[in-house]
Amino acid sequence: MERWGDLERPAMDRAAGEQFLSAAFQVLLEEAVRKGTDVAQKVCEWKEPHELRELLDLELRSRGEPESRLLERCRDVIRYSVKTCHPRFFNQLFSGLDHHALVGRLLTETLNTSQYTYEIAPVFVLMEEVVLAKLRELVGWKSGDGIFCPGGSISNMYAMNVARFQRFPESRQLGSRALPRLVLFASEECHYSIQKGAAFLGIGTDNVVLVRADERGKMIPEELELEIERVKSEGAVPFFVSATCGTTVLGAFDPLGPVADVCQRHGLWLHVDAAWGGSALLSRKHRQLLAGIERADSVAWNPHKMLTVGLQCSAFLLRDDSGLLQRCHGAGATYLFQPDKFYDVTLDTGDKTVQCGRRVDCLKLWLLWKAVGTEGLEQRVDRAFACTRYLAAEVKRRPGFQLVLEPEFLNLCFWFVPPSLRGQQGRADFEQLLGKVAPAIKERMMKEGSMMVGYQPHGTKPNFFRQIVTSPAVTRADLDFFLDEIERLGHDL
Repeated sequence: MERWGDLERPAMDRAAGEQFLSAAFQVLLEEAVRKGTDVAQKVCEWKEPHELRELLDLELRSRGEPESRLLERCRDVIRYSVKTCHPRFFNQLFSGLDHHALVGRLLTETLNTSQYTYEIAPVFVLMEEVVLAKLRELVGWKSGDGIFCPGGSISNMYAMNVARFQRFPESRQLGSRALPRLVLFASEECHYSIQKGAAFLGIGTDNVVLVRADERGKMIPEELELEIERVKSEGAVPFFVSATCGTTVLGAFDPLGPVADVCQRHGLWLHVDAAWGGSALLSRKHRQLLAGIERADSVAWNPHKMLTVGLQCSAFLLRDDSGLLQRCHGAGATYLFQPDKFYDVTLDTGDKTVQCGRRVDCLKLWLLWKAVGTEGLEQRVDRAFACTRYLAAEVKRRPGFQLVLEPEFLNLCFWFVPPSLRGQQGRADFEQLLGKVAPAIKERMMKEGSMMVGYQPHGTKPNFFRQIVTSPAVTRADLDFFLDEIERLGHDL
């Protein structure tokens, strides 16, 4: 006979749990929020992998640990993590910390629901609908559809899949065997998720045509048209063009109007990957960078980048309002999407996605928007542009610094030429030696923990720095420190 005595009481000590939670919140506030945003603190505490494994004691054991030890482990996690909220973290296309958005993230984690049906996520189903509509309005659409996705790469894949389904609805059931050879087009500067998506969806990377870009990294519409004609002459079927607004390295914006003209002439789906550059739509001063985006069929936009919303917040927006997303992805699982529910089942939006469980990603953006308003978001965007313009002027003024190109967006690309290489441009190995400068400076800055910035080669150009400012906490002093630190760390190279 089974005994049920253990079921009379909860298996968790709620009072002890709340005590731990309260103490952990203090650690979070002091170590991650306050110290993590303090310029007097390090951006990172660099350790080699073998050292870090030893310091963290990552092994999972059969018996639990006391609260004091767990709190120390929380401190260690923070101590040895990169402080992406630090004003001198310039390494990625995201940075900074907004306190309102952070509260939204904490609420999301605490409520721990899945955004697939109104019955378990009523607030967030309605909230997502409003936020997506506002984003579509900024694009220039009066209606449409959309969904929050786990990252811009997935948004781009959604676009490919929906475009293929719209052109060939039978593909959903019959698969690739029922289709002709499909070809898609993107700039040679496009995000790598375009090729990954083609591989993932069975289109094939051989069927991705990378269209030539100009010297600033913008797709050349005439080249796009030539490639489309070439593909047609080979008997293949062009179906999709991805234009980029804010390329990852150079920050280039493809000319959407002329690209849309080409797509219209050939009957192709136009997707705009504005994961990085989309937030410029909030600025009356800078939104012309995306002129013509309202002609797109779909848009990817990541508010977690320029708006300091926090990872992740990625919207896939669709101009179509006929239910294309639902028809493309819906499976009608009867244990979730029962048609005879007592409320309006069109609010059960989860069947639009390829996911089942889906994280709530709208709350942090909604709460931030409520806190600062559209005007406040616009000010953040304009301030980020101002930071980049200031840095560009300083780079042109300072000896040893050289712009790769004049920035159009927030991507500031430049070389630092140490004293030993100045005036040596005629040397046969000049570019080879210059290419070693950025990695060496990056190593030094990370080991000191003073700041972080990215670098990369590009085409035939040797390694250069790519500096990004998105955090509203960054001041002119931080920008001056950035250039001074590059010079200090590289003067003896």
